Amino acid sequence: MSVKGRQYPRAQAGAPLVVFDFDHTLYDGDSGSHLFAWLIRRSWWRRLLVLPMLPLFLPLVAFLPTRRFGVSAFVWAGTVGFHRPRELDTLIDRYVATHAGKIRERLLPIGIDVLHRHRAAGDRVVVATGAPPELARAILAFVAHEDVPVVGTQVGPRLGGLGAKRHCHNEMKMTMLREAGFRDDVAVAYSDSSADLPLLRAARKPVVVNPKPGRVEMFRSVLPAGTPILNWGCRKRGGEAIPG
Repeated sequence: MSVKGRQYPRAQAGAPLVVFDFDHTLYDGDSGSHLFAWLIRRSWWRRLLVLPMLPLFLPLVAFLPTRRFGVSAFVWAGTVGFHRPRELDTLIDRYVATHAGKIRERLLPIGIDVLHRHRAAGDRVVVATGAPPELARAILAFVAHEDVPVVGTQVGPRLGGLGAKRHCHNEMKMTMLREAGFRDDVAVAYSDSSADLPLLRAARKPVVVNPKPGRVEMFRSVLPAGTPILNWGCRKRGGEAIPG
């Protein structure tokens, strides 16, 4: 398989399964937040709509048990008037095309290079993200020229807009990977987030990348001794820096 001049062998059944998170792993930041901020800012009435929501829903995003509800509120604010997920996909493609330069600056070269190496080795590579799958897919295809499968949060109609129906997060990420056909044991998993502990624990080789500094000791205590904890270029995150 060729992508912009790169030649990759076709991954065969039984090849090692390698799972990458997206935000703070391949992308420096929260790609979904950047998208939905753009969706809200594109019209004055959406900006007004979201103001009274901030005190109630923004704190919910910070905590694992309530994150889905907080995220759904801002997805809804950015999509009021939409009735089908495909309408959101169309805007996602426009967002990525019109912000390609800024998005390219946020892609982490070390992470993209690691992804390249796994594909060159013939591994089965999949991205599993809490963002809408079309967002990660479009960024990787349009900006990074990678055509890997993506499993992500599913959205559907809600109160005149769209909302998160199944958040690809925590244990649900493992469920959605299996439902997408990735049922083999995970050989390698890369993630920054404690919410991905089910994925990291399931992997034969977990790799923590760009963790919050305050989470480093937690990862060391709950993952096997010797688990790499690396920094792939997120300046405000922890982990061991990769030599330049």
